[in-house]
Amino acid sequence: MSVKPMENASAFLHFIQLFVKMSHSELAKEIVRVSYLKGEFRLRSGQVSSHYFDKYQFESNPLLLKQLAKQMVKKIPPDTEILAGLELGGVPLATAISLEVELPVVFVRKTKKEYGTEKIAEGINIQGKKLCIIEDVITTGGQVINSTEALRNEGAIVDFVICVIWRGSTQDNSLEKAGIQKLALFDMEELSVWM
Repeated sequence: MSVKPMENASAFLHFIQLFVKMSHSELAKEIVRVSYLKGEFRLRSGQVSSHYFDKYQFESNPLLLKQLAKQMVKKIPPDTEILAGLELGGVPLATAISLEVELPVVFVRKTKKEYGTEKIAEGINIQGKKLCIIEDVITTGGQVINSTEALRNEGAIVDFVICVIWRGSTQDNSLEKAGIQKLALFDMEELSVWM
């Protein structure tokens, strides 16, 4: 069966319009569609889960990345001076958000570089600046806490993290104990509607 060029053009136009007008609920549905997997997965926290979000499936898609950035912008605390993208998944998100709001961005390593500049955060000077951490998926917040501590040790002021997906427990207050307020675009309850 052959497809007429006009049908391809119409389908493509519909696809683009879907992303231009994407609501929060439509974005949730699309995130689940492209990245949700079932099986047995070991998480960074060491926990084993029967479901997983392959975050690189939505972070590597320019249309979804743009929609995520547009919606995450609304969560940025007003006094934020620098966005801090955590290695590796937070980097494309922070960059996309930076392009939307024209805030500078730094790229935060998991461990301090042992050569060259020996920095934990690559980019502009963070000392005395208010940073907002950008992350993709958080379960317990372990890496966010570690990175926040390292950034604070470098003189940065870090009180907030924005993530695409909070998959942790509502009872988990480890971020709060570390003085970090979590601002999630989606939680598991919102996404479970589409799983």
